[in-house]
Amino acid sequence: MSRDHVHPAERSAAPAGAPLSSAETPFLELLARGASADAYEQPVLLARAEGRSTERIVALEQAKLLALRVRSELEGRRRREAELSALFETAHDLAGLRDLDAVLQAIVQRARSLLGTDVAYLSLNDPARGDTYMRVTEGSVAARFQQLRLGMGEGLGGLVAQTARPYVTDDYFKDDRFQHTLTIDSGVRDEGLVAILGVPLMLGHHVIGVLFAADRRARVFEREQIALLGSFAALAAAAIDTANLLTETRSALADLERANEIIQDRSGVIERASDVHDRLAELVLRGGGVHDVAAAVSEVLDGTVEFAEATAAPAGALEISRVEGHAVRHDADWIAAVAAGGELLGALVLRGHPGLDPVDQRTLERAAMVTSLLLLARRSAAEAEQRVRGELLDDLLDARDRDPRLLRERAARLGADLDATHVVLAARLDATSADADQEAAARRRLWSAASHLAATRHGLAAARDGGTVLLLPLAAGDTATTLARSTARHLGTAVHEAVTVGASAPVAALAAQPDAVAAAYEEGRRCLDALRLLGRSGDGAAAEDFGFVGLLLAGDRDITGFVDRTIGQVVAYDERRGTDLLRTVDAYFASGMSPARTKDELHVHVNTVAQRLERVGRLLGDDWQSPARALEIQLALRLHRLTAPGQR
Repeated sequence: MSRDHVHPAERSAAPAGAPLSSAETPFLELLARGASADAYEQPVLLARAEGRSTERIVALEQAKLLALRVRSELEGRRRREAELSALFETAHDLAGLRDLDAVLQAIVQRARSLLGTDVAYLSLNDPARGDTYMRVTEGSVAARFQQLRLGMGEGLGGLVAQTARPYVTDDYFKDDRFQHTLTIDSGVRDEGLVAILGVPLMLGHHVIGVLFAADRRARVFEREQIALLGSFAALAAAAIDTANLLTETRSALADLERANEIIQDRSGVIERASDVHDRLAELVLRGGGVHDVAAAVSEVLDGTVEFAEATAAPAGALEISRVEGHAVRHDADWIAAVAAGGELLGALVLRGHPGLDPVDQRTLERAAMVTSLLLLARRSAAEAEQRVRGELLDDLLDARDRDPRLLRERAARLGADLDATHVVLAARLDATSADADQEAAARRRLWSAASHLAATRHGLAAARDGGTVLLLPLAAGDTATTLARSTARHLGTAVHEAVTVGASAPVAALAAQPDAVAAAYEEGRRCLDALRLLGRSGDGAAAEDFGFVGLLLAGDRDITGFVDRTIGQVVAYDERRGTDLLRTVDAYFASGMSPARTKDELHVHVNTVAQRLERVGRLLGDDWQSPARALEIQLALRLHRLTAPGQR
């Protein structure tokens, strides 16, 4: 189509010489001014109304789809930037904490804004009265709801406090997982709440309260929203802990004022505590790392502080520190656990400093808490990068990206090593539900459990074909069978339903040959189907577990492996001793398992045949002549002849 036939509105934004097609120009203008999604239909509708050619309309449709994809990506980036900005702003408030109520109010306000809920609120436990109470609300309009005091263990918040895990309900009054009471239900009804999400506020391993986000209509909270509210809950708990620490510090200062001699003795310690507080606050604000924290605390404590992985720190001292929430002494060192939400992330180790006063000990503990926040922030960034770059396992299964270097780099960012030997596992729930929503929820639980397992095992996971596929590294001394069974048990326990798992044979060099992943997945699926047909639902197995039937299941037909498993000991014995046991067994089966006819075939004495068969029994087991074993052995003998004809 000539330029004279291009609509003026479509040409206006394109400068002279710009390499843009006329179909793209109106959509670039829409992107530039941030138009709504509906506006992207206008150029297409206008072209149709003007009777433009089919080619022109098709080009506009393609440009529209591309522009909408760009718009969606930009919106996702803006949303993630807003979330990170809110977290850093809250961390800034925490670093300069002066008014605890103001910080908690800011956390609740930002949580409500980012999650787009009608109401957000925070409750705290009252150990003195043995109940819990509303501390901060945002968006609430009901006085009775704002003044609620609840018994421990009641309502959705009680369930969160008991399990120390997030809980979400799409419809509060229809959910019977938690204890309903007249007081709670009346307050919730006054507020008009329907969908509620609650996450725990943790100090060490203790739940001190719950942070909520709620809507006055039915709503499904996404995994990213639950994680975001959990991040705000961690900051709220840190703010409360910091306020308590400041209260303790003020109390200590008041006591020190009453004794001038104590003030003089402790002045240097307090200066160091103030110094480390300022340094850690600065580190958080400028995005420092864990080693920066260790270096700052080393200067303040006049010692050597190092960050150690959980596996490299003394296990006993590390566990005590995690449970008690305090730094503990280990020989001449001090160990402070770096943990978050019950997960052990590592430790700060103060070397060669056996004498440590309480304020310096608290400084080390505070540094460990800041380190945990930095590690969590790093993890969130890594997860965001993973979502932006796409699912590596889907690419491997579909064999779209064949560049080994890029595959290795993407895997390394996810903590996986494609050069290691892996097993592809197909997992599926056995129970089915007539309710489509329940079925979808069950699949989401399976996907969540599989993703967690893959992350802890340095593997990959993806939802596929109504189930889940996992790519897990094969540990030394492990087999595809044991990995399949342990995975079935782990996933079944996590989702509280039977999960059947079929495994492929081990595969290697995945980066160099990505097609191997798709082939291994098909093998795992065939094994999964075989398990279900055989009535072994809820179990795990690999193709090798089915004997020669496994040859039909295996995608690569591992004939050598089957022969070795079945008659390998006899072959090896003949090679070592120069005997003829394999030929004797072959002749024995060919003679209808008759020793008399076998000795005629081999031209040896019948006693020789008997002695050889006795030796075979010791090598293969007493049941080697049973019908099932005999069938596999005869198949292995034939395959051995076909694969190694020169040995006959």
